[in-house]
Amino acid sequence: MRDTTSPKTRTVKVWDPVVRSFHWLLVLAFAGSWGLGEWGPNQMTWHFYFGYFIAGLVGVRLIWGFVGTRTARFSSFLFGPGKVVAYLRHLPSREPSNWIGHNPMGGWSVFIILGLLIAQIATGLMSDPKDYINVGPLAQYVPGSISDLSVKLHSIISKLLLIVVGVHISAILFYKRWKGENLVGPMITGKKVVEED
Repeated sequence: MRDTTSPKTRTVKVWDPVVRSFHWLLVLAFAGSWGLGEWGPNQMTWHFYFGYFIAGLVGVRLIWGFVGTRTARFSSFLFGPGKVVAYLRHLPSREPSNWIGHNPMGGWSVFIILGLLIAQIATGLMSDPKDYINVGPLAQYVPGSISDLSVKLHSIISKLLLIVVGVHISAILFYKRWKGENLVGPMITGKKVVEED
């Protein structure tokens, strides 16, 4: 007979203000930068400003990944293949994961997103589309072949980032609907309700 008693829960602090601010400011800045890149004016000054802001956010997050709170540190969510496979085996279960901080899949998604953002920032800084107005500030310091390649890579990475964002949102919906686990609330309040061990 199935046990219908409700498990005991506790509330834990999971995300500090730096991580939460980084997350939501990045959401806004990425949306603004991408929107201006796709539909903005020909002179993309504001696209550049959003890009510089994203670069600043990423810089802060990289530093915080080494000196921040426990769940913010990269060392707390850098998992090897064994942990990832074990977590994937549990993923189809309808039970909440009750993971405090990034789970093994979420941890790797953070590294992928940060890596893509760093590549996007670098290619944006070195891009020269030969229109004489939207030249990245570092384009003059690299060979023309690199600045030309940067324009193409910047467009490709933009699409990859959109795919990753889509997967991220899909994962949030999956956890909410399938596992009954709210991942958005903790990123707003900093606290998460988990079942007692």
